[in-house]
Amino acid sequence: MKTYAERAALCTNPTAKALFTLMEEQQTNLCLSADIIEKEKFLALVDAVGPSVCVVKTHIDMMDDFDTTTIVQLQRLAEKHAFLIFEDRKFADIGNTVKHQYQNGMYNIADWAHIINAHALPGPGAIEGLKEVGLHKGRGLLLIAQMSPVGNLATDGYTDKTVQMGKEQSDFVIGFISNEKLTDDERFVHMTPGVKLEAGADGLGQVYKTPASVIKDHGSDVIIVGRGIYEADNPTQAAIAYRDAGWDAYRARLKA
Repeated sequence: MKTYAERAALCTNPTAKALFTLMEEQQTNLCLSADIIEKEKFLALVDAVGPSVCVVKTHIDMMDDFDTTTIVQLQRLAEKHAFLIFEDRKFADIGNTVKHQYQNGMYNIADWAHIINAHALPGPGAIEGLKEVGLHKGRGLLLIAQMSPVGNLATDGYTDKTVQMGKEQSDFVIGFISNEKLTDDERFVHMTPGVKLEAGADGLGQVYKTPASVIKDHGSDVIIVGRGIYEADNPTQAAIAYRDAGWDAYRARLKA
């Protein structure tokens, strides 16, 4: 099992290289899912937990009071705390449509998001459309190969085909949203949502896994945590706890 730093050396995509490098340097494999609808609360949360994360994941289109200053301030926080920005847009349309959704409109996602993600359902044309915009900017795409809710349809053959598409576009595809490690190709990062310090469920189909289960037992690389941090009484301390748990699991995996 290679370290994050060793894997960074294998990567040709600038975003993949930057992600593995800062994970090693910052000693964190925690991604904050900042699902906050008010701008000031969103920015305050990101500032509070920024030192503990390698990635901040946004749902920019759910923000009630979004304006152009939101992105400028987010970028400043990314520079201040040394994290990457991941817009969780989940593109899922034909290539020409996703190309414009990525580059145009009121959000101009390609201008500020280091990482985006997409469903594989539309086929390779969607990847090509996004790639036309993002590759020359040095951006990276995660394909959604698996999902965490009970009853989701991203299983078995769908997952296998998604991984294959990623391998065929490895200059732009940097990894997968998944519940586990899906390939031995060390250039790909696996990011897993639905993580809490204690396993459980939320009553709406979401199943939570622990950092140790995700990183050590199932071989993923990055834990994605939302409510476990932003609903905590002290989000800063909660982020530290998740960061430490994720990093301890990573070190244990290296020793295994």
